Amino acid sequence: MKQNRLAAIDIGTNSIRSIIVETAGNGKYKILDDEKVLVRLGEGLHQTGLISPAAWQRAIEALSRQKKIIDGYRVTSIEAVATSAVRKAGNGRELMAAVREQTGLEIEVISGEEEAELAALSAQHNFELEGVRHLIFDIGGGSLELISALGAHTEEMLSLELGAVFLTESFLKSDPVQQAEHQKLRKHVRKSLKTAYTGERTGMQCLVGSGGTVTSIAAMVAAARGEKFDSLHGYELLRSELVHLLAMLVRKSDKERRAVPGLNPDRSDIIVAGVTAVDELMDFFQVNHLKVNERGIREGLILRGLRRRNLLPEKKQRSWRDSSLEFARSCHCDEGHAQQVAKLSRQIFLALAKRYGWGEKELRLLEAAAIMHDVGYFISYSSHHKHSYHLIRHADLFGFTPRERELMANIARYHRKSMPKKKHDEYTRLSAADQLLVSRLGGILRLCDGLDRRRNAVVQQLDCVLDKDLLRLTLGGAEDMSVELYGAKAKSDLLQESCRLKLELQSLPQQPAPPL
Repeated sequence: MKQNRLAAIDIGTNSIRSIIVETAGNGKYKILDDEKVLVRLGEGLHQTGLISPAAWQRAIEALSRQKKIIDGYRVTSIEAVATSAVRKAGNGRELMAAVREQTGLEIEVISGEEEAELAALSAQHNFELEGVRHLIFDIGGGSLELISALGAHTEEMLSLELGAVFLTESFLKSDPVQQAEHQKLRKHVRKSLKTAYTGERTGMQCLVGSGGTVTSIAAMVAAARGEKFDSLHGYELLRSELVHLLAMLVRKSDKERRAVPGLNPDRSDIIVAGVTAVDELMDFFQVNHLKVNERGIREGLILRGLRRRNLLPEKKQRSWRDSSLEFARSCHCDEGHAQQVAKLSRQIFLALAKRYGWGEKELRLLEAAAIMHDVGYFISYSSHHKHSYHLIRHADLFGFTPRERELMANIARYHRKSMPKKKHDEYTRLSAADQLLVSRLGGILRLCDGLDRRRNAVVQQLDCVLDKDLLRLTLGGAEDMSVELYGAKAKSDLLQESCRLKLELQSLPQQPAPPL
């Protein structure tokens, strides 16, 4: 199939970002290059109404370099847009003409509503929002875009002048920030939201946010939690964490904020205003839950470009299960075995769920880990359980948070060989509660892998009875079960130890095969 390479350039108020992707025409793509340059195009714009000569030059240099990188990748088409700063500046159009003359790039200056549409396109591509009333927002240096929606149905779309750079230059003059200044900033954001938003504010179930402020919030919260993830895409945090974070940032000087774990020093001077805007947004809609979309407008541009070129299939509802199966298939796993292990794991889970307080979230983790537990074969049979850990941890899986990916990777890692040990760094860096969850769900997966020892789904029936500290499993099927009984017994150690259960295994009398 012909490969297509696309590039997207987002010229924002604070930074200019470009991304280069390759697609095979099925709507999926892989990132080949991702470049970000802090340009501060909106520096001083609030006071003068113009892009300064220094910012002008920084933009030209950054775009010239990015265009050379794009040309080097032999990109077939470019989606390039300029947002708030260029839209607002009196000399914004002149800058875009200079960019075209010096780099050959054709830049589209888009409206705030178009920005919002791109942010929504990315969020709906990455999160399970079907039937959920939610708010998508993107906060840049100059503006804040909002989209309230129920599932795929947009209710209201707004673009407000509430970006982190604009708010900082308008309200925060002191270092550290004075309380009176901060209160004026809060009141302005609150009033702007009340004036502009006319829809129903109650019943909003979650916020999905993108932009540098949001990813910085996630990085600081993750650092405070002691968490380390390769990607913060899909990260989830609570309003209470945001409130504590903001209180800490307001007390510090700019120099002190530069040392805050997780915060890029280049963003230290505008972070208070950005976090305040997000905090007021969560308060305004009375939402306690924020999901982080690391991709945002740039990905929206890529998706728009694919759609324009008929390279994006008609949208269908995505699910975590489809994503897990798709990833397992890409690693050429034994799908029949994976599905059998997932089926048996579900049955044992349901027998234990009430005792351990498990629900749908834990079941989803176990089933997905079961589907993907053998993906490590893609690299090598030897230590394939360890390879599975790394592949799942780094996989781009729809519908899972970074924490959930880490948990699934660990659950799959313990389906064979060693049980969890203190010397296993991947396990010990989990919280105590997550360690116990991994051990128990990993114990179920490990046992069920043994129940399909011959990889032919011979166990057609599995009856699970929990009686005090005894779990009784009865196997049924048309063939002799001796191998499966042996396999399960050999791999029951982790479940028995972590759940403090004794296991009793037996099989029903062999049932005759149905007549042809």
